[in-house]
Amino acid sequence: MRKTMFICLTAMMVVLLAACGGKNAENGSSNSSASGSGNEQVSLSIWHNFSGDDQRAKTMRGLIDQYVAAHPEVKLDIQAIPADGYKQRLKTVAAAGELPDVFLTNPGSMIAEFYNGGLIQPIDDLFAAHQAEWTDHFLPGAFDALTFEGKAYAAPVNLSPSSILYYNIELFEKYNVRVPETWDELMAAIQTFNDNDIIPFALGNKANWVANSTILSTLGDRVTGSEWFLNAVKGEGASFTDPDFVQALTYFKQLVDAAAFQDGANSIDNAQAEQLFSQEQAAMTMGGNWTLTNLASTASESFLDKIGVTVFPAIPNGKGEAKSLSASTGTGFALNKNVEGAARDAALDLIYAISGPEAQKAIAESNILVNYKVDIDASKVTPLFTKAYDLVSSVPFSPVYDAYMSSATTEALNNGLQELMMGGDPAAIADSVQDAQKY
Repeated sequence: MRKTMFICLTAMMVVLLAACGGKNAENGSSNSSASGSGNEQVSLSIWHNFSGDDQRAKTMRGLIDQYVAAHPEVKLDIQAIPADGYKQRLKTVAAAGELPDVFLTNPGSMIAEFYNGGLIQPIDDLFAAHQAEWTDHFLPGAFDALTFEGKAYAAPVNLSPSSILYYNIELFEKYNVRVPETWDELMAAIQTFNDNDIIPFALGNKANWVANSTILSTLGDRVTGSEWFLNAVKGEGASFTDPDFVQALTYFKQLVDAAAFQDGANSIDNAQAEQLFSQEQAAMTMGGNWTLTNLASTASESFLDKIGVTVFPAIPNGKGEAKSLSASTGTGFALNKNVEGAARDAALDLIYAISGPEAQKAIAESNILVNYKVDIDASKVTPLFTKAYDLVSSVPFSPVYDAYMSSATTEALNNGLQELMMGGDPAAIADSVQDAQKY
């Protein structure tokens, strides 16, 4: 049984990385051919964050291994770095002028920083060389946040919603709790689950991006609307000290004060939070593609059948879309500007091997949403994947905050949310976010 799934996203995002410098390539003059490097021996390095045991990580590492086996003329130095530390490692090596030859980057501001620093090169010739069988099958908007001055700088390998609300259907039914569509219904659900010693939301915010990407991006957009947020990021007629944003932070603090999250949420990581959910100690969790594939790898089949998916509830008098998901076009592989000649040919072959048509199919069948028109063997994906596909196909998208903000602003907000979870003041945190936005 096969099912054609079409997944489309208009890009809008930006996750910032300060960077400068570049890595010296070992090989000669520039060559834009994507046909490969023949038998000439070349050395390449590739960095990615597919270091875990989830299906997508295994799939991506497998695709790289296939390339290695098929290209004995290429000596490939592979670095698989845990996701929580990946961005910082890239910052460090970029500042030292030692970026890898090929590396995974987020869309929007993260890749924009590399572009603005002159650290990467376009790969349009690769897309042109495989136009009919590959490039034409990407969905509208797939390259928008990876393109600068009309040239594409990375090949996307996934679609990345960040705020799917996963919930345990049986727990909701057992305690006669309505799946919340309004703020009042959410607060009532939190109270009921707490009364019955069930964690309302499992949250692992040790890597402090999680609360920002998964909860506040959607909660904030519900309150302010996307236009306000984009203007605040640009500093055009909006500020993070505006009452609407303070109100969004206040709603987040209401969740904290209502004991929506388990004790010590700032001390455990995302995987541990997902375990609380899959062990049925928590009624809900919020996450994205990574949650989808992690649960597919670690949860029992019987538990996967119990999971429902929805969007975060509406906010009273909110100015944003009431049923949107925060989402980005997802990650892609970029090419260091200094890679030339035979090394560049080999690098383009590598990028094609891990993001071409067969790779897109393999990624989708590892329970990851992609920005690509692909036939999926329905027997290879979980029912949860199908539910998530149906959800993301039916709702509008809003910005992922840390995909648009500068790195300084993102860090201020990430730290601020941790402070809120320990009793911080929303107005003071809004001030610190705006202060960071100025630089």
